[in-house]
Amino acid sequence: MWIFVANAKRALWEFIELAFLALLALMLIFLLLGKSAGGYVESVADNVTKFAAGASSGLLGIVIVLAVIYLALRRMKEMSGPAPRAPRQAKRSRAQ
Repeated sequence: MWIFVANAKRALWEFIELAFLALLALMLIFLLLGKSAGGYVESVADNVTKFAAGASSGLLGIVIVLAVIYLALRRMKEMSGPAPRAPRQAKRSRAQ
């Protein structure tokens, strides 16, 4: 069961990263093309600016910084592999 949960969690994070990448790509297209980017791109850019204006700048900044730190730590952990473990000590018998 825990393997399924871990796989589902990994798949969910991959989906979130892809969706965020798509959002950033649409914002870049809007910044490059402006109003001629199309109705969909313009509506996404409008929604993003409304969200950014509605959320306080401090909260939005904290969320972005925490997200970057989390993703950086996760990538570093994947690159370095599992942490080394201390060798297990043999269990001592109670009858001594």
